[in-house]
Amino acid sequence: MVPARGLFLLFQSEIMFDIVDVRQDKAALCRDILGELTDWFTLPEVIEACAQEADDLPMFGCRDETGLVGFVSLKPHPPHAMEVFLIAARQNTRGKGVGRLLLKQAEQFAAALGYRLLTVKTLAERGQDEPHFAETRAFYDRNGFLRAEIFTTLWDEDYPCQYFVKLL
Repeated sequence: MVPARGLFLLFQSEIMFDIVDVRQDKAALCRDILGELTDWFTLPEVIEACAQEADDLPMFGCRDETGLVGFVSLKPHPPHAMEVFLIAARQNTRGKGVGRLLLKQAEQFAAALGYRLLTVKTLAERGQDEPHFAETRAFYDRNGFLRAEIFTTLWDEDYPCQYFVKLL
């Protein structure tokens, strides 16, 4: 792991996070963290497919004194868009700024490479009691993303895709 421009955040509780460029064991990190997030990732085959694809993509990790507590994996869509393919934080760090730090790093990375848009996909509202996905959509709203479109059949008719975009 290589520090990514020394980006860090110090919280009142004295927890410090820094961002690192993850170059090895990306699939294992992905499996480990997604495996904790059982409200979002329920199928082992989905976790494995995500891990395999993330292994070949740029990835940044968020680290505290215990090790890596989150990651963002980015998928280029030249010439103008960079996709947040995956972003995840360990359950015990949720709400502590890990996701916000990772998004900030993703934005800086994409902009430095000349990309003008950062995009992300998540499950759209589908009339079910899914507060975890409502939280996910609200997270992107709070971080400056715009809800651009809902793709009803991109993944499956039972899993509509909410597409977000952010101008860099």
